[in-house]
Amino acid sequence: MSDRDRTLSKVPAVTLGFWTIKILATTLGETGGDTVTMTLNWGYLAGSALFIAVLVALIVLQIRAKRFYPFLYWATIVASTTAGTTMADFADRSLGIGYAGGASALLAAVLLVLGLWYWSEKTVSVDTVNTPKVEAFYWATITFSQTLGTALGDWMADDTGLGYLGGAGVFSVGLLVVAVLYYRTKLSRAGLFWAAFILTRPLGATVGDFLDKPHGDGGLALSRPLASLVIAALVILGVVLLPQKAGSHPGANPKRA
Repeated sequence: MSDRDRTLSKVPAVTLGFWTIKILATTLGETGGDTVTMTLNWGYLAGSALFIAVLVALIVLQIRAKRFYPFLYWATIVASTTAGTTMADFADRSLGIGYAGGASALLAAVLLVLGLWYWSEKTVSVDTVNTPKVEAFYWATITFSQTLGTALGDWMADDTGLGYLGGAGVFSVGLLVVAVLYYRTKLSRAGLFWAAFILTRPLGATVGDFLDKPHGDGGLALSRPLASLVIAALVILGVVLLPQKAGSHPGANPKRA
């Protein structure tokens, strides 16, 4: 590995393009997961097993990769958000935990993984993701946060009575607040990143549900497979057209976020 590779993280630099693709990917995770579990009638358990297997395989490839590969990274993100959709639906609906119970348990899991990551590395900054151990923490955090986001989106849209667009509005405002805190305060950059990362998932979930849920439930009743194909095409366009480069690693800058 060259000296330059050692100074780069295995994940992309966090830019506006990153957040644009992330929101599209989370929306695809919702419509794609629903396509398999509902439209194709696989059910939540079988759908979860399928997407977890794909996710594990992609995480292994991501960890074994020597550097940042945009398409591999975003394929892994899509797999994590799709697996998160089916796992959250399985826990909330098939196991009867409910949206609030599922969200609480998953929030505890996210905080636990972040706590273990910080205890091990003294940072949870994404700029440090270039070793197998840190990558394992990173992808575990992402998987739990994607699943948490699905439960939060369903809870906000269904249990509060706000509906899909109302829920999307709430999470959009939350992201705006995080952005203001980022630019106007000195709060932890890493903490704000993970807050934004979590909030983009329920935003995508509510938008995805709005697109494919029946009119009677407040959705547009669009074809789930068609919506998934269109959003997948937008994700691919985003990866191709928007700047994609690896983030800086503390090896290049000794100050950690």
